[in-house]
Amino acid sequence: MPQPLHLVDVFARERYAGNQLAVVTDAADLDDDEMQRFAAEIGFSETTYVETDAASGPSSGDGDPDTWPVRIFTPEAEIPFAGHPTLGTAHAIREHLADGRPDEVVLDLDVGRVPVEVRERDGRETLWMTQQPPTFGDRLAHEDLAAVLGLDAADIDREFPVQVVSTGLPTTVAPLTDRTALESIGVDRAAYDAVTGDREAKNVLAVCPDPRRDDTDLAVRVFAPHYGVPEDPATGSSNGCLAAYLHRHGYLGTGPVDVRVEQGYEMGRPSLLDLRARESADAGSIVVEVGGTVRPVARGNLV
Repeated sequence: MPQPLHLVDVFARERYAGNQLAVVTDAADLDDDEMQRFAAEIGFSETTYVETDAASGPSSGDGDPDTWPVRIFTPEAEIPFAGHPTLGTAHAIREHLADGRPDEVVLDLDVGRVPVEVRERDGRETLWMTQQPPTFGDRLAHEDLAAVLGLDAADIDREFPVQVVSTGLPTTVAPLTDRTALESIGVDRAAYDAVTGDREAKNVLAVCPDPRRDDTDLAVRVFAPHYGVPEDPATGSSNGCLAAYLHRHGYLGTGPVDVRVEQGYEMGRPSLLDLRARESADAGSIVVEVGGTVRPVARGNLV
């Protein structure tokens, strides 16, 4: 039987904005090579595969019948977690696979179980994922990230660190001084390879406190050439890392983080991401949530 294919735009207020995602369902019979080759063929930042059987429904690795096993591939490699694929896949499961359009869908990813909840925000149906508890890694030299981004050292904000953060997929967060610097980025691949080569963090997120829109708080750009993604229009995993970073370093002041971020404008794919971060109940970690809207674009089948 052919596998159903769903194309959606994630973190998008309308079609043909946000980040594109291909979701293949009933994918239990596809092997790794087929998954990787189709991800390269379609060429989106990520493609996901819901490893279900059309007759039996979900069957996660941990035996939970209400958890949906999902794998995520970039054009170059399989990855353990990514944000917009999590939300977009949960949307497809809710609309086309799960019974009764539930208010929560749980994905079984390589990093573990990731719940996605449906809530209303500003009159829109918004999907929210709770990411893995963040970990904070290396602090890098400001000059090194300036070289990676093709900027002057003065364009990196020295009030805050350049740091690796992970909520499932590590990202290097680089604070910039203003939007002029953000718009001037031109990634130097040699410098990028030198900085990321021996680190697990291959994504680089640049952030500035100077957005275009009146209803957003920050503007970001994300680059991941290691994964075959020179620039990403909307990156839920990296923005989850950003939410944790904002909270840890008091970038916007003390207390919980509740902000809206714009991304993708330089690519003609405007995207809006809602970020929240707060101390966990045991005060030993940070709870990170990333939310956004999903717009369906097309349906078909693999042949």
